[in-house]
Amino acid sequence: MSDELTHFDAHGQAHMVDVGGKDSTHRVAVASGSIKMDAATLALIAQGGHKKGDVLGIARVAGIMASKKTSDLVPLCHPLPLTHVSIEFEIDEANHKVDASCRAETRGQTGVEMEALCALQVALLTIYDMCKAVDRGMVISDVQLEHKSGGKSGEWNRAQ
Repeated sequence: MSDELTHFDAHGQAHMVDVGGKDSTHRVAVASGSIKMDAATLALIAQGGHKKGDVLGIARVAGIMASKKTSDLVPLCHPLPLTHVSIEFEIDEANHKVDASCRAETRGQTGVEMEALCALQVALLTIYDMCKAVDRGMVISDVQLEHKSGGKSGEWNRAQ
């Protein structure tokens, strides 16, 4: 890991990092997070009985769409040709929450951590949006990078 912020030049001015000299490699990033809610709200999601439709299916599509727009949202992020994005949800009835994970992949000169994190957060925000009429107290939490691989810095995994 570097001990310098790479999005600033020697004069402290913001800039897009030059990745032109980097090798193109297979790059993977996995992010995770959750949304906690009332038990009744979780039951609506789990039963598929929400009047707006399949909450998790729509959230999955929203997250995938967001991954493709990451560079439009994060000013110094490179636009990437994503080769794969998947979002998985797990309903945790005991804790009244939905756990989510996103895996993003590309073959390129810079990593896909931002795409995985952006996709995950938009998926969770979509769940909030679709359920806010019945539960405004939902809490999105623990959004974090779990894994990244590829490129010069190699593999990184969150310590358990």
